[in-house]
Amino acid sequence: MIPALTIILGFQLVGEIASRWLDLPLPGPVVGLVLLVGACMVRPRLAEMLRPVTRSVLAHLSLFFVPAGVGVIAHLPVLSQHGIGLALAVTVSTVLAIGAGALTFAAVARLTGSRDD
Repeated sequence: MIPALTIILGFQLVGEIASRWLDLPLPGPVVGLVLLVGACMVRPRLAEMLRPVTRSVLAHLSLFFVPAGVGVIAHLPVLSQHGIGLALAVTVSTVLAIGAGALTFAAVARLTGSRDD
């Protein structure tokens, strides 16, 4: 378990270094995850070695929401002051994202010649 966690955190570290060094517009953990997925595709044994640890982490994924909940409680005065604007921004951006995704899907389906049967 320790070697697998070390590999995962190592990829996150490499991603962080690459993101900062190359001045990428992506967060370091995202770059590290992409590199890890690539490494797992090249070496399937790596994916098999990481599988038990990743399943364990995913089983306890709800723990990652605890810091977000603490942040919400810590910034409750700001939320009460700007709550309506934030809710409106989240709602509008969600609707726009769903619309953009649907339009993109329709355009790709049209370009690839997919048909509704």
